[in-house]
Amino acid sequence: MGKWRKAVLSGVMAASVLAVPLSVYEAPIAAKAATQALDNKVVQKIDAEKIYQHVSALSVGIGERVTGSEAERKAVDYIAAQYRSYGLDVNIQPFTFQTYEEAKEISIQIAGHSGKGLEPSVFKYSPNTPAEGATGEIMDAGLGRASDFAGKDAAGKIALIERGGITFAEKAANAAAAGAKAVLIYNNTTGPLKSSLPSSGNYVATLGLTKTEGEALKALIEKEQTVTATVKVLGGGMVTKTSHNVVAVKKAHKNHDTGQILYVGSHHDSVPGSPGASDNASGVAVNLEIARVLSSQQTDTEVRFLTFGAEEIGLLGSYHYVSTLTKEEIDRSIGMFNFDMVGSKNAGDMIMFTVDGERNVVTNTGASASSRVFKPLTYGKVGRSDHQPFHEGGIAAAVFSYAPLEPEYHQPTDTIDKISKEKMENMAKVVGAGVYQIARKDTPALERAQVAPKPAEPPFEERPL
Repeated sequence: MGKWRKAVLSGVMAASVLAVPLSVYEAPIAAKAATQALDNKVVQKIDAEKIYQHVSALSVGIGERVTGSEAERKAVDYIAAQYRSYGLDVNIQPFTFQTYEEAKEISIQIAGHSGKGLEPSVFKYSPNTPAEGATGEIMDAGLGRASDFAGKDAAGKIALIERGGITFAEKAANAAAAGAKAVLIYNNTTGPLKSSLPSSGNYVATLGLTKTEGEALKALIEKEQTVTATVKVLGGGMVTKTSHNVVAVKKAHKNHDTGQILYVGSHHDSVPGSPGASDNASGVAVNLEIARVLSSQQTDTEVRFLTFGAEEIGLLGSYHYVSTLTKEEIDRSIGMFNFDMVGSKNAGDMIMFTVDGERNVVTNTGASASSRVFKPLTYGKVGRSDHQPFHEGGIAAAVFSYAPLEPEYHQPTDTIDKISKEKMENMAKVVGAGVYQIARKDTPALERAQVAPKPAEPPFEERPL
């Protein structure tokens, strides 16, 4: 623990260790009044309409913000412009990543049977075929086990394999090892077959067929003995793309600078097919509103407002940002408040999550602020959001959300009509008051007014953020 964190953490943690869950240090009436007056400097300025306007701009005006897309970059530019309008120092931080891009052309042409009407799907991470396609005789390879290829000449052929028995990866690898040019795996139940291969390995182009399509090809082989096909998978594969983090800094007052750093974060990308109103335009909107309100307040702590790219594909933006922090910056860091899905009217109650399920300065401060401006919060154990890289980097962190999560999670129905202004306003007030409690220059005198949060009753470990 760095020297810069000791002053604040010692006061917060000492109070929380001594307190039983939901107990409150009974500060003198004058101190309580002073705390409330300071909370009001933030709470009374929170504007629910401004928060909602940001959600609209991101989820309606821009819409789906897939990592590395032009739409995600539009979101970055919008967020940066908002931070700049508050007088904050803004930096847009690019980072590159490898991702799989879906094939643009997928087809199977059966020689002499152009009207077969096959509608294949390509397995994720499947290699491409040559531009002219992979042409060869279709062979029935059973379940695609090594024994199904033993004693057979599969070189240059297209392996037709039924689902079941072993994994898709094993089927595809066995076919490639036997010399097959391509693999067609058909379902053993109703519906299309869509799946994935490992991102690395020795494979050839691998496509999925329905049970009906696969059985029809098998019958055709039995009838005609020799059936030739041309398989095409073009335009897919691993590509390098660029995403961005937005970093906005509110510097400490020059005459009251403790050297400490606080972080307020949220991710701005969304999953494919979803406008991401709650996940996570709502988190960005609350982040922006707290930045607006705190930008006019004197603080003795540097506050860094962050929005991250590539959260939805593995927290890549927040991992990148933490990797750029120096040891000296980490030693000066107090904590990280993260927002993820804070706006749906169909979600449950406000809650705090830490990676290890243990209380820390962020949850203690959040509980203290919530008891003053909302209602006491509970906490649970969940990683898988942008607080996780900070936790792993040695910085106390928690994600603020609502649980149980909304049924629109990662769906096209995550739209602005499901957004609750009240939920976002309450979140902004709780975290805004908490961040200001730490960042204001008279924090030490008020540190004792702490509430220790209690664990949430349901097990939230499986909640996907």
